[in-house]
Amino acid sequence: MARVLTPRAEDFPRWYQDLIAKAKLADNGPVRGTMVIRPAGYAIWERMQAEMDARIKAAGAENAYFPLFIPESYLKREAEHVEGFSPELAVVTHGGGKQLAEPVVVRPTSETVIGEFMAKWIDSYRDLPLLLNQWANVVRWELRPRIFLRTSEFLWQEGHTAHATRDDARAYARRILHEAYEDLMVNVLGIPVVVGLKTARERFAGATATYTCEGMMGDGKALQLGTSHELGQNFAKAFDISYSSAEGGRENAWTTSWGTSTRMLGGLIMCHGDDNGLRVPPKLAPVQAYVMIVKDGEGVSEAAGKLCDALRDAGVRVALDDRTDTAFGRRAVDAELRGYPVRVEVGPRDLAAGNAVVVRRTDGSKAPTPVADVVGAVLAALDADQRALHDQALEFRRSRTVEVSTLAEAIEASADGWARVPWSAVGVEGEAEANGQGVTVRCLVRADGSVPDSEDEPDLVAILARAY
Repeated sequence: MARVLTPRAEDFPRWYQDLIAKAKLADNGPVRGTMVIRPAGYAIWERMQAEMDARIKAAGAENAYFPLFIPESYLKREAEHVEGFSPELAVVTHGGGKQLAEPVVVRPTSETVIGEFMAKWIDSYRDLPLLLNQWANVVRWELRPRIFLRTSEFLWQEGHTAHATRDDARAYARRILHEAYEDLMVNVLGIPVVVGLKTARERFAGATATYTCEGMMGDGKALQLGTSHELGQNFAKAFDISYSSAEGGRENAWTTSWGTSTRMLGGLIMCHGDDNGLRVPPKLAPVQAYVMIVKDGEGVSEAAGKLCDALRDAGVRVALDDRTDTAFGRRAVDAELRGYPVRVEVGPRDLAAGNAVVVRRTDGSKAPTPVADVVGAVLAALDADQRALHDQALEFRRSRTVEVSTLAEAIEASADGWARVPWSAVGVEGEAEANGQGVTVRCLVRADGSVPDSEDEPDLVAILARAY
């Protein structure tokens, strides 16, 4: 297998690119910075989408769709927002063979266009809260692209809400952070995340507070996997998102926005992948059990088909590989690369003894199992390996996280892991110094690990790391 993928310890970025190519997850698009997501990769994204969509709807938001093109003047209404996104904008100046009267921006995010329509749709306090989400593509012109992690076009969901009070807006931004994002990442993706508050330097352009979920990758770097923002009344004032209160006055709404993207696929690869390829947590896996016919023989195809039916009836997502004209070793390597949680190998020799072989991707174990017991063995393996992947990632994060007391120690520790340091020992000036050495404050947390309301709270802990 070392010849199939560059070993992670030897060259982690090359391993990442090798895995994406060899597992047929994605390819580079024809325009620099774009990507083609292949069926194997898109199947995982669809599962992420379905799980996230269910959680967003459970929080009361409804799906809608807004235009890809946004008038340039919309972005200019919120000064900090346009300033933050200007270097990344793709602007269309011609259409239909003519110069446009006003340039249009290919959406980098939709606060401005959705704000325009919130102002149109909201009249009274009875219209609040307005809870919207959309699944879409966005464009941010990326100078240093890397598939799934940073591409000029990517897929995501973006939620946008309007509320009558600041407290209601904050509570909803936090609800999405924990009940949708953290829950999905921990319990489905198996990625332990630190949930915290971004510093003023790192917060979203135009926001008053940004909350984040940060995961540690297999090389010790951090990856921002999702963010939720309080926008205060900044966009409400810019777009006149106002409502008649119960007392009869006119008030500005309080708004939020929040998003996760195909970057989660990159995080999945870098958090759980090994030198044999991808390892997909069973709850997420499009194919949980991969039934493979080793070679033809009497009754083998029939036995494999019956096992597929029995697994499917037990609620397992299953696929059958009966390509006996392709060498079994090659097919097994491909299955390892794709990260199928469990393989069930059915061949004439094992079947003659009444067995099939159950192979677990997480630990590589192979167990001859009576055919009648295969379904139970697969279900037990799926349950155990969902926990195992999370626990392995959590233990790795613990082993690569150090407690320090000074900025210098935090920067040094960030060479191959994370540092926890008192925020009071860093501060705004220390953060700028760290940034100059390629280290960022990923988030701030309270001493008990909870999410602070402000970076001015006493006794906060800063998480410093190098990041993707």
